[in-house]
Amino acid sequence: MMGTVMICVKDNNFVAFACLGYLKVPRPGESRGPSSSSVMVLLVLAVILVLSLPSCHASAACNQHDYDSLLPFFSNISSSPLKWSPSIDCCLWEGIECGGTGRVTRLWLPFKGLSGVLSPSLANLTYLSQLNLSHNRLFGTLPAGFFSSLDNLQILDLSYNRLLGELPSNDNSTANIAIRIVDLSSNRFSGVIPSNSFLQFARNLSSFNVSNNSFTGQIPSNICIVSFLSITALDFSYNDFSGSIPSGIGQCSNLRNFSAGFNNLSGTIPDDIYNVVLLEQLSLPLNNLSGTISDSLANLSNLRVLDLYSNQLIGSIPRDIGKLSKLEQLQLHINNLTGSLPPSLMNCTKLVTLNLRVNFLVGELSAYNFSRLQQLSILDLGNNNFTGRLPTSLYACKSLKAVRLAYNQLEGQILPDIQALESLSFLSVSYNNLTNLTGAIQIMMGCKNLTTLILSVNFMNETIPDEDTINSSGFQNLQVLGLGASQLSGQVPTWLAKLKNLEVLDLSFNQITGFIPSWLASLPSLFYIDLSGNLLSGEFPKELAGLPTLASQGTSELFGRSYFPLPVFAQPNNATYQYSQLYNLHQL
Repeated sequence: MMGTVMICVKDNNFVAFACLGYLKVPRPGESRGPSSSSVMVLLVLAVILVLSLPSCHASAACNQHDYDSLLPFFSNISSSPLKWSPSIDCCLWEGIECGGTGRVTRLWLPFKGLSGVLSPSLANLTYLSQLNLSHNRLFGTLPAGFFSSLDNLQILDLSYNRLLGELPSNDNSTANIAIRIVDLSSNRFSGVIPSNSFLQFARNLSSFNVSNNSFTGQIPSNICIVSFLSITALDFSYNDFSGSIPSGIGQCSNLRNFSAGFNNLSGTIPDDIYNVVLLEQLSLPLNNLSGTISDSLANLSNLRVLDLYSNQLIGSIPRDIGKLSKLEQLQLHINNLTGSLPPSLMNCTKLVTLNLRVNFLVGELSAYNFSRLQQLSILDLGNNNFTGRLPTSLYACKSLKAVRLAYNQLEGQILPDIQALESLSFLSVSYNNLTNLTGAIQIMMGCKNLTTLILSVNFMNETIPDEDTINSSGFQNLQVLGLGASQLSGQVPTWLAKLKNLEVLDLSFNQITGFIPSWLASLPSLFYIDLSGNLLSGEFPKELAGLPTLASQGTSELFGRSYFPLPVFAQPNNATYQYSQLYNLHQL
């Protein structure tokens, strides 16, 4: 008897099988069957059969119409890094995907260094569903009819290019119903977003980002009428939009992110915004918004970011703000807010940044228990009217990196407990009524990661401690030291010579006597010294002319460098003017 074996050949590329008859295998003692040459013939026939079978996954050749539409786009790109060859099916070109019928459905070429204009022929790719040309160097205007022709487009990302001009209008009521994501940010678009833009038909729109352009006029008021169920993100920031915030924004019931900062918006914050309970980010800084922050803010229980700084808001911080248990960033600085801190604020235990600077807030700061804010990293309560002592409960906030309490009416001394803030790198308590400079210096030397220390306009008429009164082994990471405008007596302290990382030193407007020490020239990083307004005598040390940083070509970069994790403004009544150079350090 002879056994039989079925000969099958599988083609992995085309996912197909071909089986051709049976090959008899002789058992021991039986005569042999077909010769090896016969087997080879069978195998060859099997392979030919496989190759002739249709593939269920094979794509059709690129549609000629789409091929003809892609070539002008390619020819408009100068010094193109793309390797698009006319001899290769365009469905196999880099960044191109086709559907089963050979129609181009995806053009995806971000970060490719493309430079040139957009060819009008792109509007002929009517089956295109995804178009991403972001982070290139494309310029010029969008072709006329760009939006009205691309009926199937779902994702459009042209961000971070140099495109300009106005957005094309769209009178085709059937166009762009499919569009879901639009990102035109960081270009040079201008003009008013037309009322008959594609937005009026974009029923499935979920994200619309036109930030960092030069758009004017009003924010489109119909965007939450057409896409009220689908829209989750709107970003109009960094433009020249004016007028009020459309009240219809509140109809976007699934909105998570609404950003419209850095514009010229005016009026009040619409009440219906506080009904968007899924909102996670509300960012409206640097506008001309007025009125109060409604107590209905407490409805936004999912809010993580609230940025309303640099406006003209009045009234108090909502009493129930503590209901925002997910809040991570609260920035209300540079407004006209009054009243005290609501006690419920300490229930916002996920806060990372709390900035209330440059308002008219009052209250005894030491009465608040900050210890619950264990994730707090940046605290800025400067330029208010807070009283009391430095709050010792702050020292339990182990994540604190930057603290500014300047320009208040705080008193007392800096306590050794502050050394528990092992991550503290920035501290400014200038313009208060603190005492015991020697103790403050000694204690702050124990903060190993401290890089910026501003104690100016405190410790009035005290003496600058010298090396024999303190342990001068600290401040090894200190870069900026401000002790100005305090009428301090004594001489330039010799312990400064050990601060090899010191870059900025302000001892101005004191009563320091003696000579300008030549050893200042031994500080390798020092490039800014302010000793003005003192009682110094003698000659100017010629050694200072040899400071390494002053002699290097990179001094200008150092002088313009920002040392501050918190914004630095010249004065409260001109709060939008930010320091670009280091001067009047005692005003920080």
